[in-house]
Amino acid sequence: MPGSARDRQFLDPAVVARLGTLELRARTVVEGFLSGLHRSPFKGFSVEFAEYRQYIHGDDLSTIDWKVFARSDRYYVKKFEEETNVDCHLMVDVSGSMAYGSRGITKFEYAACLAASLGYLMNRQRDGVGLTAFDERIVAALPVSTRPGHLRNLLITLDRLALGSRTNVAKPLHQLAGLMNRRGMVVLISDLLDDPDEVVRGLKHFQYRGSDVIVFHVLDPDELEFPFDKTTRFEDLETSEEVLAVPGLVRSHYLQQMSGLIERYRRELGSAGIDYQLLSTKQPLEMALLAYLSTRSRTA
Repeated sequence: MPGSARDRQFLDPAVVARLGTLELRARTVVEGFLSGLHRSPFKGFSVEFAEYRQYIHGDDLSTIDWKVFARSDRYYVKKFEEETNVDCHLMVDVSGSMAYGSRGITKFEYAACLAASLGYLMNRQRDGVGLTAFDERIVAALPVSTRPGHLRNLLITLDRLALGSRTNVAKPLHQLAGLMNRRGMVVLISDLLDDPDEVVRGLKHFQYRGSDVIVFHVLDPDELEFPFDKTTRFEDLETSEEVLAVPGLVRSHYLQQMSGLIERYRRELGSAGIDYQLLSTKQPLEMALLAYLSTRSRTA
């Protein structure tokens, strides 16, 4: 999206990963993103009130400030203001496979920074935000809140997360869905390396409870491109099982299988009305923030 080179460099995952605390990373990403956003065609997604402008024929009547009209007898439109607050549940995968990283940042680091940035952004929007971390079970949970200091608690919880063991995405999804007592928004950040039937079923559980769902599918470039040339020993980060393979002989089959998995998630989640966003850890985090704000504006 439009923006200066300075804004873009701060959104580069490898640069962000070298910053100090998670709080600093989140603030840098969000402030750089919003700075670029205000210069883009996506002004309407800004999260705070900026100014009024005079009504122009064709503007949405719902954007008119009728209180100002009552005082001035003139039509003015509010610019850049989010009107509705939501409760948002961030779900972050901390299973062993999230430890992989080929470009100076692991999938887990990328996911944690994305979750921190979303939390920071939601806090600015005055939305409630909570956090659930999981591998094959829920390992950390922070309830949704808008209280002062809650963002700090969320960032501290994220910063203290440690990678766990095997993946079981569906089980924690069902657990959280069963605990939610009001509608909201659920944001899942995971590499989704699990049974897609069970994952999709778990995500649909939130819809049955009336919540909107966004899925950020985080993968490393190696997983998407399979750039290996020489005979390589591959290790399963969750089971420690090793396989020796000649990349030239397996590349075509691997890429076909990975492409099929991604397309399946895209197709089945899309048909269910669940927002799906594939992210490579080499991509700027602004893509994920834009996807969130796009969904946020529709639900608002």
